[in-house]
Amino acid sequence: MVVLSGQVSFDEKRELVGEGDFAAQTRQVFENIGFALSAAGASYADVIKLDYFVTDFNDEYRDTIVKIRDEYICTENPPVNTLLGVTTLGAPGLLIEIEATAFIE
Repeated sequence: MVVLSGQVSFDEKRELVGEGDFAAQTRQVFENIGFALSAAGASYADVIKLDYFVTDFNDEYRDTIVKIRDEYICTENPPVNTLLGVTTLGAPGLLIEIEATAFIE
C-alpha cells in the first residue's frame, strides 16, 4: 500500500505553482502525485482513494477537480473520494491539497 498525504502545488524547487489559479494548482498536485506514485513503484491505475481538501467549497472547484482527475485516472472505475472544505491549508496561497492511497501487489 502507498499512502500519499499533503500533496500540494509546489514544484521541485518548492515554489507555488498557479497562485490564485485553482485549475493550475490542481493539475500540479496531480503531477506531483504521479511522481510520488512512480517513485513507490505504483501508477494512477493503482489509486483506490483520493481525499481533496479545498479552501473554497463550490461547484466550480468540484467540477474542475473531476475534469482534471479524469485526465490522469481511468474514468471507467474511478477511485472513491472525499471532498472537504477547509478554512486554510499548510502554506499561504494553497487552494487545494490531495491525499492519495494506492494498492500495489
